[in-house]
Amino acid sequence: MALSVSRRILRSFGSFHSQSSRASHGNWLFPVDSSTVVKDVPLSLSCRRLSTTILTPGTGDGSSFPGDSSTRSILMPDRKIGLYEDLVTRVTNFINEDKGLMILAGDVFDVPIRKDIIHRVVLWQLAKRQQGTHSTKTISEVSGTGKKPYQQKGTGRARHGTLRGPQFRGGATMHGPKPRSHAIKLNKKVRRLGLKIALTARVAEGKLLVFEDLEVLTHKTKNIVNYVNEMENTKKLLLVDGGPINEKLKLATQNLHYVNVLPSIGLNVYSILLHDTLVISRSAVDRIVERMHTPINRRTLVTLCA
Repeated sequence: MALSVSRRILRSFGSFHSQSSRASHGNWLFPVDSSTVVKDVPLSLSCRRLSTTILTPGTGDGSSFPGDSSTRSILMPDRKIGLYEDLVTRVTNFINEDKGLMILAGDVFDVPIRKDIIHRVVLWQLAKRQQGTHSTKTISEVSGTGKKPYQQKGTGRARHGTLRGPQFRGGATMHGPKPRSHAIKLNKKVRRLGLKIALTARVAEGKLLVFEDLEVLTHKTKNIVNYVNEMENTKKLLLVDGGPINEKLKLATQNLHYVNVLPSIGLNVYSILLHDTLVISRSAVDRIVERMHTPINRRTLVTLCA
């Protein structure tokens, strides 16, 4: 079952190549040139600590990149994926107001696509979430007498020493399932790479939107429905916030089966693949990048801090 589900997801996941730079709901991306200067500060690709930064448009109409001498168009042509280039995206909110620009780290949002990694991570998630509480009774656990049902010889019947055997109705189950863990092992590097690939795929499809925050004015569900209807080609929406989920947002989305909310710490590959549009708040982007840049080896982290 897990294998068939993962194959179905991968088939839908494989269509991103034909939609590599599609704009959605006013979202647009273009690579950041290392020589470009924003507010007199060069954007160096080697500086990963400042890879997610909020920028303000240089002009009121927002038709060109701030600080660029030439008027460069917002909608970029098709670009190659997986070059580890920092990307600039527009920051909006639920009512599509312009909130400036933000740089997405190239080593998190622009990595080479590998379907085999996605497949391994999905299998790992599906196997790990199985409860494993299935249980059957062995011959020592079935209720019943231990007396020999009839004598060994002379009856013309088969020889039996107990009525609790698997051949009798109400008897034991031989080699049946017992409570166990279905989890499989997967290296942390592979899990982290799978999340980067899933985020890269959504960026390449133009289905990753960055919001200033996920604050809503009211807890009414109809407002969220109107927001989703205004988004282009959106069937299932995943909202990711940096901290605890706003109570109004919880109430507004709890009755919508096609809108789900997650904190940034709970963002995972399977949830990204189940939703065609991903909306991330600015604080969530910072937390995700910080999480991806944290060394896996704790000893390395202690050495860097020292």
